[in-house]
Amino acid sequence: MTQSHDGRHVGRPAGPPGAAGAGGAPARGAHRSLSSELTGRVEALDAALAAAGDRLTPGVAQDVRRTVAAVRDRLGRGIDHTLVALVGGTGSGKSSLFNALCGLPLADVDVRRPTTSEATACVWGRSGEALLDWLGVAPGRRFQRETALDGDAEADLRGLVLLDLPDHDSVASGHREVVDRLLPMVDLLVWVVDPQKYADDALHSAYLRALVGQEAAMVVVMNQVDTVPADVRDRLLADVGRLLAEDGLVGVPVLATSVPEGTGITELRATLAGVVAGSSVAAVRAGAELAVAGRALATDVAPAVELSPDHLPTGAVVDALVDAAGLPAIADAVGATVQRGTGAVAPVGAVQAHTVGLARHRWLGEVGRGLPVGWRRSLDERLPASAELAQAVGSALPGVTPAARRSRAATAFAFASVVLGLAAVAVAGALGADALLGTDVADAVAGVPVTAGLGAGLAVLLAVLALGAWAVARSARRRAARRRSATVRREGRAAVEDVVAHRLVEPTLALLAEHRHVRDLAGTAAADDHPIAPATPGAPAATPSTG
Repeated sequence: MTQSHDGRHVGRPAGPPGAAGAGGAPARGAHRSLSSELTGRVEALDAALAAAGDRLTPGVAQDVRRTVAAVRDRLGRGIDHTLVALVGGTGSGKSSLFNALCGLPLADVDVRRPTTSEATACVWGRSGEALLDWLGVAPGRRFQRETALDGDAEADLRGLVLLDLPDHDSVASGHREVVDRLLPMVDLLVWVVDPQKYADDALHSAYLRALVGQEAAMVVVMNQVDTVPADVRDRLLADVGRLLAEDGLVGVPVLATSVPEGTGITELRATLAGVVAGSSVAAVRAGAELAVAGRALATDVAPAVELSPDHLPTGAVVDALVDAAGLPAIADAVGATVQRGTGAVAPVGAVQAHTVGLARHRWLGEVGRGLPVGWRRSLDERLPASAELAQAVGSALPGVTPAARRSRAATAFAFASVVLGLAAVAVAGALGADALLGTDVADAVAGVPVTAGLGAGLAVLLAVLALGAWAVARSARRRAARRRSATVRREGRAAVEDVVAHRLVEPTLALLAEHRHVRDLAGTAAADDHPIAPATPGAPAATPSTG
């Protein structure tokens, strides 16, 4: 890493790794903090994917997984380097510009044919071997810029990895393959054009128009301005801005450079230093990609479905299932049996599957309102089918019908009514026999002499008591019937509520909790606290030409 491609010693890092000089890259601790924050967001996306499973739209899940893999791969190689790539066509002077920025003749230069067949990398500060391995830069084309003689002269670019890519319009197909492979990996693209071919459709249609939305990570350099008159240069830059605007790229900075004259080299270098001195571009870009993935994931979950047990349609569904099981009729039958004091209550019949199906459909409709398709489908799969739900309700109700037993109080008063009635009949019979025989009643009642008048009064009293006991027994049966009927309704409803709680409420709340968890994780990943700032602080944006 400390030798050039021809074996010549180039230099070594100046200062401690990760340290920031005046205007230099952020300190290592800042990058460690960013790396930890980004890692947490990657883990949030991973957890969201695992929790959501197949309930996500396949395309969304695939894009999120791709982002997670790419960001994790980049984080594994460190985010304390800013990758800047010089991209240009044949003869644009890109390699000469690369050498001018590096201050050393590192890249091959030949204006007659495309000689840049492989990417060349120049690194300021830490070596970044793992990062260059990831980029696929050949070991012989890696260069370390700083030397002990530089002191802090190069400190403003410490953390920069500058790539000189092959010509994108090369006749050699392998050159463009290298460009297409590396472009998605870099943090800042510096498009190098020349006055003759800046309007080339191959550049605009194949590359620039596909980068709409990424203007903050681009710079366009009009190189070789020494080949045109000085009074034409401003119009030339304005025309470049017009073409970029037509491509949909607004606000992209356009700089003018000339290596022989030294024009614009200091400004371009300052632009790169400004990018390096800010937040890690790699971290910002990774954060932006995670934010996009988090927002995409959030489209597959509802913004807010906060249903607690109190807000579920439990009561209405229980009412429907109670009716489907015929519980009101069963309760009435129990009451009638208790009131009659005889007869048996018919067992619970088949639960109406149609009514159960309607109740289940209502549950799905109200709970699933606002849930995306995948989550509604998952809820449907978790709930028991209509037939299974009907069977569960039918199995829960038979235990409440034994409440049809007779009232003990009513039985006791009925028995007393019969006994008193028989006693009244007996006394009346005795009085009638004495009158027929013409004798007095003697010792008729427990050896106590009873006159005819007294005997008649006793018979009437016993008859009244018998009627009273019968009335009390009837009233007791009515009260017992109402009480037993209400008990059947209450216990039967409680049995149905228990079925609904276990078969509908519990799986529903579990799914909603998973949904809320995925939404929270997506929000964590989408919370980009490091929005992309303009890639070139202070660089003037091109304005479209009016000519």
